[in-house]
Amino acid sequence: MSSEGNPGVPSICIRLTDKKTGWHDRSISRREAMQWAIAGTAGLCITGGMRFPVLANTKTTKSKARAKSVIQIWMWGGPAHLDTFDPKPDAGNDYCGPFTKPIATNVDGIRINELLPLLAKQADKYSIIRSMTHGNNSHETASYLVQTGRKPGDGQVYPCVGAVTALFKGYDAGYAGLIPPYIVLTGTQGRFSEAGFLGSKYKPFATGGDPAKTPFVVEGVVAQGVTEARQKSRRQLLQKLDPLRQSLQGSPPITALEQCEKQAYDLILGDAGKVFDLSGEKKELRDQYGMNTFGQSCLTARRLVERGVPYVTINYKGWDTHKEHFQAMRRKLPELDKGFATLLQDLSDRGLLDSTIVWWGGEFGRTPRVDWQAPWNGGRSHYGKVFSTVVAGGGFKGGHVVGASDEKGETVKERPVYPVDLIGSIYELLGIDPEARLPHPQGLTIRATPTPADGETVGGRLTEIM
Repeated sequence: MSSEGNPGVPSICIRLTDKKTGWHDRSISRREAMQWAIAGTAGLCITGGMRFPVLANTKTTKSKARAKSVIQIWMWGGPAHLDTFDPKPDAGNDYCGPFTKPIATNVDGIRINELLPLLAKQADKYSIIRSMTHGNNSHETASYLVQTGRKPGDGQVYPCVGAVTALFKGYDAGYAGLIPPYIVLTGTQGRFSEAGFLGSKYKPFATGGDPAKTPFVVEGVVAQGVTEARQKSRRQLLQKLDPLRQSLQGSPPITALEQCEKQAYDLILGDAGKVFDLSGEKKELRDQYGMNTFGQSCLTARRLVERGVPYVTINYKGWDTHKEHFQAMRRKLPELDKGFATLLQDLSDRGLLDSTIVWWGGEFGRTPRVDWQAPWNGGRSHYGKVFSTVVAGGGFKGGHVVGASDEKGETVKERPVYPVDLIGSIYELLGIDPEARLPHPQGLTIRATPTPADGETVGGRLTEIM
């Protein structure tokens, strides 16, 4: 170390490179070193860390673009198609169990499970795909298939729909909200890496907590037992105890760092974070959604897309019903009915349904034949050969049924729909070119959706309901 400039101020010798002169040594003061470090940190903070470049050859599909946001109701574990949107009352007790009286909807010819009366009144707002298929019965690989459109096993980990949407509709595309562009309520699916090769920047922000509780404790935004006044006093104390900031006040690095800090506190204490505070909603509306985790997650999702958040996943657990399936359905279906139906109506009433895709479904369906033997006692297992998905809004027509399963719900009878078909249709309605090239860390040419040339089975986009 040596002194440079002011006596007593230590300096650091560093080695620099120059295009013309090559390597050379230079002494800098600790003050300069700290300024450089802060500048780098602030720069990463403000720009969101390392970014992939937006590729020049990506295309848009403006002609079909209708949607601005997606609310994905992820039925974690796999819902039974026979006991939700594809009832088979004539198949016999071994298939339909006690659910022998499906109800008519407000669309002629469409019937759904008898425990979904509210959704029956909303059928003109959604379409049912009764011929989803991929043939995989494993939670992990089926989840990956449904959410990426890709079969596993080729050495790549592909991003899911939420991550791709965050790429094309997030910060790189002009999204300016403090709320991250990809949110999961309340915990991640946990079956696969959502961001894949796109990297951690495109992972979802999982809120944690429970929106049915007051307060809704959102990880990193709302702290349990810490009031807003106490948060503000902590901030003021931190500023007073920061001598480095005071000594470098007014320098570009400090100014940038303060802007980053302001954004963080605006999220915690400002208007942005208030999106998670449901206390301002009318009690009647909250009751309509259902005062439970799923119902209040649906309400939170509506508030998020109202703020312009591009992608929200509601991770709705409890559908892996190997045992005592029908007892579980009598608990879960009414809860689903209230939350899902109220979400559709609320979005419609607020003029948001036309610009918001609602995607309901899980990784697969469940076995059509019921296993009545112990220890299952009327259970249904995993079934990827045929299952149901529901889509609404954002350019998807309501009041239609796509495809069909056979009389017992065991195989696809007509119009097979594969995950890639649904995903490509969602991208088109979002204005994302399904053939857009994704930025790959190794420079590989990979498109947003695969084609038959990539080894994927394709049935075709859902043009009949777009």
